[in-house]
Amino acid sequence: MSFLKKLFGKNEVKTEEVLVAPITGKVIPLEDVPDPVFAQKMMGDGIAIEPTEGTVVSPVNGEIIQFFPTKHAIGIKSETGVEILIHVGLETVGMKGEGFEGLVNVGDKVTVGTPLLTFDIELIKQKAKSIVTPVILTNGDILDTVQKHDVQDAFKGATALVDWKVKG
Repeated sequence: MSFLKKLFGKNEVKTEEVLVAPITGKVIPLEDVPDPVFAQKMMGDGIAIEPTEGTVVSPVNGEIIQFFPTKHAIGIKSETGVEILIHVGLETVGMKGEGFEGLVNVGDKVTVGTPLLTFDIELIKQKAKSIVTPVILTNGDILDTVQKHDVQDAFKGATALVDWKVKG
């Protein structure tokens, strides 16, 4: 690598990345999510978290590419091009945004730990099927390797949950 490339980082493409916990709570295997769309990985592979507090932070450096009008789900494109869906609770779309507050907008650049949204856990428990929150890598076809960490407890913005390397 030339001195100028090293100095200015030109032409360097990031191929590896780590997803940290977007929510504090108990980590559960995606296969154990009580919803067949997520459990059977129809939307992609990932993990799920049963939240113990109601704040979602960015699990990667990237850009907000989708924020559902009901504020229950958000999409982020990471620096390596991986698209991540964070879906707070199950069957929460029917809540029509009640109990959710968005803190970012589509197009916003975010870093690990940036607050994305808040939600009312108790209200979700009352009005939705579950508070379990799937975190899905929706474009897994670009991935060369995916390694899930063996952790039981997640701390938002801190606990490494998944490493990946994109095809190059």
